[in-house]
Amino acid sequence: MVPQPNESTVRILIADDEPAARSALGEMLRDEGYEVQTAADGFKALGKTDGWTPDVLITDVKMPALGGIELMAKIRENCPETAVIVMTAFGSVEGAVEAIRLGADDYLSKPIHFPQLLMILKRVLKHRALQREASALRDALREREAEPSGVIGQSKPLRELLKVVRQVAASPVAVLLRGQTGTGKRYTAALLHRWSDRSEAAFVVVQCGARDEHELEREIFGYVEGAELHEGAIAVAKEGTLFLDEIAELSPGLQAKLLNFLQERAYTPVGGVDKQTSDARVITASKGDLEVLVREGRFREDLFYKLNVVTLRMPTLRERRDDIPLLASHFLQIYADAAGKKVSGLNERALGVLLNFEWPGNIRQLENCIERAVVLARSSEIEPRDLPRELMSETHDDEHMPAVPGASLRELERYAILRTLEHVGGSTSKAAKILGISPRKIQYRLNEYRSTPQSGVPSVVGAPKRR
Repeated sequence: MVPQPNESTVRILIADDEPAARSALGEMLRDEGYEVQTAADGFKALGKTDGWTPDVLITDVKMPALGGIELMAKIRENCPETAVIVMTAFGSVEGAVEAIRLGADDYLSKPIHFPQLLMILKRVLKHRALQREASALRDALREREAEPSGVIGQSKPLRELLKVVRQVAASPVAVLLRGQTGTGKRYTAALLHRWSDRSEAAFVVVQCGARDEHELEREIFGYVEGAELHEGAIAVAKEGTLFLDEIAELSPGLQAKLLNFLQERAYTPVGGVDKQTSDARVITASKGDLEVLVREGRFREDLFYKLNVVTLRMPTLRERRDDIPLLASHFLQIYADAAGKKVSGLNERALGVLLNFEWPGNIRQLENCIERAVVLARSSEIEPRDLPRELMSETHDDEHMPAVPGASLRELERYAILRTLEHVGGSTSKAAKILGISPRKIQYRLNEYRSTPQSGVPSVVGAPKRR
């Protein structure tokens, strides 16, 4: 998700040679929770940046000695990510236009209308956050493309898993992969093969779930028909890797035959009499709890311990939320290219929806959602309306609380103020005490809400009435 500006940590530097205006603006922004420093001219403002980097510079265009445009240029030399909002005398925007041309983010006319400043400040901070998010995503994608494994993601659970995979890959021991459907068990098995000294030999996958026992036995162990031997997966993977997915579905007879192979490294094809040998490494996977099946007598205990030399648990997508933007971008590229559509990414709110969802189907479900969104996209970016409806069902509760993540700080603040006022019967002083803000700020916000009504919020005493 694109990070929302955190008002408790955002640093604002105000440069203005008018003491009253400078002091009033600083006080109001501090009331909003920002960290503020002020300076009477451009040179003093530069001195403030020694050891203190502002997130936003709000500067008058015309100041003695060092004007706002020159100040912006000098601050940008050392603090390139600092956003700049310039202030200019009412009716005289030439200086502001020039500042915008030279790289300022926005401008305001004096006298300052504080609600307009807050709106511009929010927009500027969000734009800067989007730029940082896009830059981080591009860097991460470049790192992923440079990584020979092709693994997509940088989250801590994924890094820890890959560390163990690298350690285990060089060993011939049996590995059991455990995890929910769609968490990437097959891909991890392929990595174990690719990072091993068997990578030049075959990697063979057999899906054991919901299969006819006789058919599955022939597929794994091969069969003899007439005088002809038809090789099975074990023979094909002779010096490589055999991956048996959903091993819990094996019948008792196939469990016994697999155990015999693991102990003797030899097997007999269906309908044959001569034993065959294979050095295939066996990797298995299960979404179910094999220990429970062992206790219930439905899975052989000796086979379980033979397969369970090393167990790797696959993290769910809920545990890898940091990887969702990378995975979504990866799938978007694939399906946009396949469909021949110019879809470049996801907008902020769509990404917020993805981050807020619980993903019971894990990575596979995310991939399907992105494929669908690309097909339905009506612009160059994926929007919430392009995503499946079931993703939206978790973004709001019955009380119409704004989506978290996905909502702006202003939406969350509005919800908190109106809900608290409802709780205390409309008393601004009581609500202010609970919220830890001033009654003056609540009154100011209520006046603002009257001028900008919004659905999905409670009606309270003193709150705006819907017209």
